[in-house]
Amino acid sequence: MKFAIITFGCKVNLYESVFMKELLLKNNYVFCDDYKKSDIVIVNTCSVTNTADNKSKKTIRNVRKNNPKGILVVCGCTAENKQEALNDMGIDILIGNKDKSKIVELIEKYKLNKEKYIKFYHTRHLEFENMEVQRFDELTRAFIKIEDGCNNYCAYCIIPYVRGSVRSKPINEVIEEAKNLVANGHHEIVLTGINTGAYGKEIGQYDLTDLIRELSKIKELERIRVSSIEMTEINDKFISELKNNHKLCGHLHISLQSGSARILKIMNRKYTKEEYLLKVNKIREARPNVNLTTDVIVGFPSETEEEFLECIEFCRKVGFSKIHVFPYSIREGTKAATMSNQIANAIKKQRARELIKIDEKLQYDYNCQFINQTLNVLIEEVSDDISVGHTENFLKVVIKQKLEPNKCYDVVIKKANVLDVEGILK
Repeated sequence: MKFAIITFGCKVNLYESVFMKELLLKNNYVFCDDYKKSDIVIVNTCSVTNTADNKSKKTIRNVRKNNPKGILVVCGCTAENKQEALNDMGIDILIGNKDKSKIVELIEKYKLNKEKYIKFYHTRHLEFENMEVQRFDELTRAFIKIEDGCNNYCAYCIIPYVRGSVRSKPINEVIEEAKNLVANGHHEIVLTGINTGAYGKEIGQYDLTDLIRELSKIKELERIRVSSIEMTEINDKFISELKNNHKLCGHLHISLQSGSARILKIMNRKYTKEEYLLKVNKIREARPNVNLTTDVIVGFPSETEEEFLECIEFCRKVGFSKIHVFPYSIREGTKAATMSNQIANAIKKQRARELIKIDEKLQYDYNCQFINQTLNVLIEEVSDDISVGHTENFLKVVIKQKLEPNKCYDVVIKKANVLDVEGILK
């Protein structure tokens, strides 16, 4: 039987979809790019915003309309968050974020009895559902999901409610998966999770830095990248590792969300502006050319024009290399959705445009620092006369030459743009 997988959302969802694909292939199912021609269609949904929910629901409707006889499987965060809304959409197998590892078993059971299957675990305290991916065929870098769940309960975020509490993959199992991925040709591994920096917290015997140290012992592994990390989880131990371990990539995505002291507080973020800046300075002292990227929400309920300007000034002061700007979107089921003084959409869009302009200047300024420097680039995309890859600090590098994919080259940077840099082989 042929199957297709449609994935929305974060790197964790991507990882889980790759795992389901490998599991189905091992059990003699055949992958198909066209869901309309597939016997089974899996939709792995995302619920980070109302828009994400709506995209997931629209796709589910389209799949059922265009493939009325196929087995329709829906899983992920929208399934957790909008179970009742999905009940009448012709779904055959409906699960949340748990039991994706049982996908073959669930499909086989449905094939036998043709009975609709719905299963959810209404508890935050779940065991880590172990998965292991052998290879990412379409990507140069490989991902390992090392953690699931979040305990932070930021006022705007639904994810703790749909992903459960923090839980971690045992360190020996992460190491074994990494060894297999390296043996299968991956030179770079990205550690990912819902709250990656909380890795090992509930276990108490090891943490993210310990894991990085152990992974660094894998001889053929050249780069270890952390997908994102909270400022509160960056301690002196981690900063020391960043300074001394050349395999740990010099790119940290550290969500800020607001540069206003009051807005940070009502968002229920766990740090002050002063603490954030102090940590940034320590990071830059340890790794001077570090690439610091972030997320910022503009137009959060009750945000004044003065507080928005305060946010802009703080972003300039930090000197981020990239700001992912999000106009605040009401997320049903969160504390922020019930707050008074919701900001008009026109104001949110205008603030987003202003911050994006500043972001473009910050990106360009950061990229200009590396002109005439020699950087090591892992090639990821190759066409007839252009190769594209990333440095360890996640600069996107364009080389006007056909090179070998999944191989590292020393490149002299000759030109900086907003979104990338251009270079020639040394």
